[in-house]
Amino acid sequence: MAEQSGSGPATSNEGLFTRLVRAAEIDTRMLGMIAAMFLIWVGFDVLSGILRPGGGGLFGGTFLTSRNLWILLVQTSVIAVMTTGMVLIIVLRQIDLSVGSMLNVVAITAGVLQVFQLGPWLGVGHPIIWIIAVLVALLLGAAIGAFNGVLIAYGQIPSFIVTLGGLIAYRGIAFLIASGVTVAPMDKTFKLIGGNGPAASIGPVWSWVLAAVACVAIGIAVVGGRRRRVQFGFKPKPVWAEILSVVVGCAAVLGTTAVVNSYLYPPKVAERFALDNNIPIPTGVEAKAGLAICKAGDKVVTCLDGLSFQTGYPIPVLIMIAVGLIMTFVAKRTRFGRYVFATGGNPEAAELAGINTKRLTVMVFTLMGGLVGVSAIIASARLDAATTALGTLNELYVIAAAVIGGTSLAGGIGTIYGAILGALLMQSLQSGMGLLNADSAYTDVVTGLVLVLAVFVDQVYRRRVK
Repeated sequence: MAEQSGSGPATSNEGLFTRLVRAAEIDTRMLGMIAAMFLIWVGFDVLSGILRPGGGGLFGGTFLTSRNLWILLVQTSVIAVMTTGMVLIIVLRQIDLSVGSMLNVVAITAGVLQVFQLGPWLGVGHPIIWIIAVLVALLLGAAIGAFNGVLIAYGQIPSFIVTLGGLIAYRGIAFLIASGVTVAPMDKTFKLIGGNGPAASIGPVWSWVLAAVACVAIGIAVVGGRRRRVQFGFKPKPVWAEILSVVVGCAAVLGTTAVVNSYLYPPKVAERFALDNNIPIPTGVEAKAGLAICKAGDKVVTCLDGLSFQTGYPIPVLIMIAVGLIMTFVAKRTRFGRYVFATGGNPEAAELAGINTKRLTVMVFTLMGGLVGVSAIIASARLDAATTALGTLNELYVIAAAVIGGTSLAGGIGTIYGAILGALLMQSLQSGMGLLNADSAYTDVVTGLVLVLAVFVDQVYRRRVK
């Protein structure tokens, strides 16, 4: 149910590559999306080198740099976390247009709590402030989601109308709570959740440890899947295909880890972190310009052999990965997930089978609200502020990411990993257009065209599969 692949009956006219893909049970739609994302990345890198003022020419682009890719992952985390919940919403044949405004009201509430309530009462920097803010954000998001779900399931109001009203009302509520002003700054520990500063990343050593654990987990998952197929009488994949899955998966993990570890924090950030944490800055020569910092007389300057901080995986990306894994498990391995896909595939049959579809609807929207709370925490922590514009158009980006990732608007079909890839593709477009200094209007046009094209390709693909 959760997986939709391009496998089907083989024909004698198929080429070698097609037969290999079919034998390995590779989702050709996801393969196509990965190829499209690769072309987008290369295209933006070339264009940024040619068109950007002061660019480095054909091979001097800035898109495929460790700095931009690291920032891209952090930016993707906000949309990706919400997209995992939107998959279940759409699979259930519902829609949620209020997630952007919901994010706004949750972020504003958590910010006001930190800045104007807990800070003056407990003292700025008190260690419990960020914990209370996180809990309030999660609970408030879940409560708003549950409210939407109750109106839809028991009030018999279409989800489009309920969440469209929420899109308007929740942003107004956020404006009233904040009195129209930007709420800042956030608690210093809370800010780490957004990936702010060297302390908000786990560093290169733990990043490599995490990568090694991930590679082992991929191998265990593939072996376990093969055993389950044999146990239940299904034909296992070819051994070469499973070995290839492990190699490709592990290579992707190690490659990503190498990229995030190669990004060094900018000199000013490194200097501030060193001074705040009493880390001695070595002496050096200003003429040796690099990404590190050192002292040249009384000045702190950039130098080649001085002090630098490698980043590793930032906290928002770790949260995104954790949410993706948990939501994949929920969608594929729990009764709740199976009920969602069964109801989305055929609501009448699901009710006749004894599934409480109304309660299920409330639970799915509550889960969506909780995930919005997670994204609100990341977004406001990353900006070190909660503004009344936070979350604007996020509902469209989230829905677009889910659809681009293979979630069918007709319900019943969708994948979590596809939705996360869709979010990465959407954010890649935003990042690439930004590097080209393109006007926001052009960015909107490109994003809209990509969404329409993705839905068109999805429809063509599903007709071919049928």
